Amino acid sequence: MNVFARIAIIAAEDGGEFHAESTWWPEGSELLWGTISFVIILAVMIKFAGPAIKKGMQARTDRIAKEIDTAARSRADAEALASRITADLRDVDAERARLLQEAEQTASRVRAEGVARNDAEVVELEARADADLAALGGRVNQELQDQVARWSAEAAERIVVSRLDPSVQADLVEAFIAHVGSNGRA
Repeated sequence: MNVFARIAIIAAEDGGEFHAESTWWPEGSELLWGTISFVIILAVMIKFAGPAIKKGMQARTDRIAKEIDTAARSRADAEALASRITADLRDVDAERARLLQEAEQTASRVRAEGVARNDAEVVELEARADADLAALGGRVNQELQDQVARWSAEAAERIVVSRLDPSVQADLVEAFIAHVGSNGRA
């Protein structure tokens, strides 16, 4: 405190008006006291404000470094994601091609199986139709033969009845009775 008191006393004693010899340079005592004041203020600022300024600058540096690290990590993650998406797109294209190929193979197989099944059904239907036609032909032939036989019997009966006179008819009946009677005794 002695130093400040002396400075105050010296400043109070001088009390006169100040005239500098040069307009550019201050007078020696003013230069001396200004320099001393500057050094004192600078020392106080360095002592008290320096650590706070240093701490603020370090915090700013740390924050910027952290942001740079975060940005670098984000960029690396984005690049990894982009490469993974690109690989997935290639995989999707390959998978799509594989699925299309499988679908074509399955369609060809199903088509071939369907054609084979249809061909087998056609052969079976043709065989059944041939059998039905043969059976129908046999039935028609049998019915035709039966009908012709009936018509023949009817025609023969009509012819026989129309040509038989009563005396021939009586002889035939007696011959039949005799024949039946002789078979019955034996």
